[in-house]
Amino acid sequence: MNTFYQITCKMPSRIEEVLNKLTETEINRTEEIRFRTGQMILVRCGCTQKKLDYIITNKDLQQILNNLIQFSYYAYEEDMARGFVTIEGGHRIGICGRTVIRDGQPAVMKEISSLNIRFAREIPGCSRKVMPEILQGKKICSTLIISPPGCGKTTLLRDIARVLSENGIQTAVCDERSEIAGMYQGKSGFHLGPCCDVLDGCDKSLGIPMLIRSMAPQVIITDEIGKSSDVPAVMQCMASGVSLITSIHGSSFQDVQRSSIGNLADQGVFQTLIYLTGQGGPGTIKEVIHHA
Repeated sequence: MNTFYQITCKMPSRIEEVLNKLTETEINRTEEIRFRTGQMILVRCGCTQKKLDYIITNKDLQQILNNLIQFSYYAYEEDMARGFVTIEGGHRIGICGRTVIRDGQPAVMKEISSLNIRFAREIPGCSRKVMPEILQGKKICSTLIISPPGCGKTTLLRDIARVLSENGIQTAVCDERSEIAGMYQGKSGFHLGPCCDVLDGCDKSLGIPMLIRSMAPQVIITDEIGKSSDVPAVMQCMASGVSLITSIHGSSFQDVQRSSIGNLADQGVFQTLIYLTGQGGPGTIKEVIHHA
């Protein structure tokens, strides 16, 4: 079944009917569906946005979320407090509402006011242009993908993992948000090849050292690095001779330098820098810089 219909079939029937009126081309290109209380449904297809003639209510939002997480609020409680949940297939649902803070941290999300469904997709071959900069003979270059949100960082990482794994390289994915592999009941929702191990739902600062100790990978792949707690894990990769391929939000190297991993980038920990752009669809390469 098409990914779009896998999501819409779980919607309240009146909303499913409206969404299924999109053209087949729009359906195949849908990257996000946004639902906001009192507003029309907003669908992003590539670089364009389309409003659908249906006004969302609070009841709609609750029904949509109930259906997508199958009423498993306890299982998703921690993620919801952080403003998102990842469901079967690696699709991510952003959540906004009233946040209850306890001990200085978000604890509960109440009175939900908007949802943003971001579709996870496989684009086999989207890493073809950058693989010569990542895999040079037997050498795997540690790589940082730099991109604003929504430009396909995760899609590109997923395909890089597949290519490395299919080349017989022992690949490990630290999938903190369950987006790269889309694990469900112990099985990946995407094709990651025969030599890939996935540590699902584990913070990178803990997961990277775990993978180094337990799976003896040649390369670790993870998404959205940048917290200060990630720095020791990156350094452990380097000290262990394990390559790291990861991503960070940003549009320039100056953005990276301002992050918690800025010093690592300045020190040349990453031999390859890949910049993505929002123009041309997910995973569109703007520039690749390789440091020998």
